[in-house]
Amino acid sequence: MTSTQKTPEESQDFSSKLNPDQALGLVSLSLMQKLANKGVSDFKWLAEENNDKADLQSLRQRLELISLAIETGAPLTTSEVSQLIGVRPNSPKIERGGLVAKRISRNVWKLTRAEKESSYWRN
Repeated sequence: MTSTQKTPEESQDFSSKLNPDQALGLVSLSLMQKLANKGVSDFKWLAEENNDKADLQSLRQRLELISLAIETGAPLTTSEVSQLIGVRPNSPKIERGGLVAKRISRNVWKLTRAEKESSYWRN
């Protein structure tokens, strides 16, 4: 027998010395080393999982902020309106997605809900 081969007694002795947490740590360490050496491109399943999912947390925050802006009637800046409705307003009044943004003065906007009768999309 060569010196590089382990006897069954040696392998049993080694496996009995590792507890499950240590074994999991070794597996995790080897995976992290592979990721560092090869890059994430070799592990496409890691990148593909996140591409299909929408960012629901930011969507929820955006909808809550829209609702708050409408309820309070708070004045908004042009950049705030751009983030809330999704486009930069290019006219004094812009309607998008059931929302109406009206310019009150320079860089001051008010957000309201669009009236159903004036909406282009009717049921």
